[in-house]
Amino acid sequence: MENPPDRATALDFSGRAVIVTGGTRGLGRTIAGAFLDAGADVVTCARNAPKEAVASADGTRQAAFVPADVRDPDQVATLVATAVERMGRLDVLVNNAGGAPTADSATVSPRFNEKVVALNLIGPMTCCQAAYRVMADQDGTGVMINVSSVSGSRPNPLGVAYGAAKAGLANMAATLAHEWGPGVRVLTLAVGMIETDDAAAFYGDAESRAAIGAHLAMGRLGHPAEVADMCLVLASPLARWVTGTTVEVHGGGEGPAWLATVADRDRN
Repeated sequence: MENPPDRATALDFSGRAVIVTGGTRGLGRTIAGAFLDAGADVVTCARNAPKEAVASADGTRQAAFVPADVRDPDQVATLVATAVERMGRLDVLVNNAGGAPTADSATVSPRFNEKVVALNLIGPMTCCQAAYRVMADQDGTGVMINVSSVSGSRPNPLGVAYGAAKAGLANMAATLAHEWGPGVRVLTLAVGMIETDDAAAFYGDAESRAAIGAHLAMGRLGHPAEVADMCLVLASPLARWVTGTTVEVHGGGEGPAWLATVADRDRN
């Protein structure tokens, strides 16, 4: 059996290079900041530059920014090449870019569905391919984390393309883990309901969000930092035997709806 890592320093990413797609706002920004706090060199990308640079909590370190649309293979290639030129290597890829507005499944256009799948599934696949070309020639410690959603494993009304694309990420990670392992670990992170800048648009006001969170085992919505922390663990040597699987970060998930219905009935 190989010697275990030094657990006291396993979450120290000093000297390691990380790309976080969609890393300029929301969850992605928090993930990028967490890696900066842990000592990593970080490159983020988005279609538009952020108003403020992504920085470590103490403000002493900043992520480099490369404009890129992950749906464009040429821009993805430039992103990875620029990151390697700046940092000298690539150890971790976090495919965070994604999302979609709600749409009625009966009337949504094929073009809309195509764009959603391109952003949430084909884009991460393209990024993984580009990153693999670098990681395959390194020291066998590459990690790819594809940020997915619980929408990929449960019904997702008004978001059929999004849910299907996120479901695809799980199979993609499992497949690539077998093709590219053991030198590169590939994982899916299924994220539940969290308090991001856009939370009000999805879940309503503070009272509504509290009511929704009460249905989770943890009794509240999650915080972006709690997802970012799991990214650090999965990218670290502590998770050295974890690959090709989906890790759920969802506060225990929602309880059975029928229990809430029965409870409401009994109260009335």
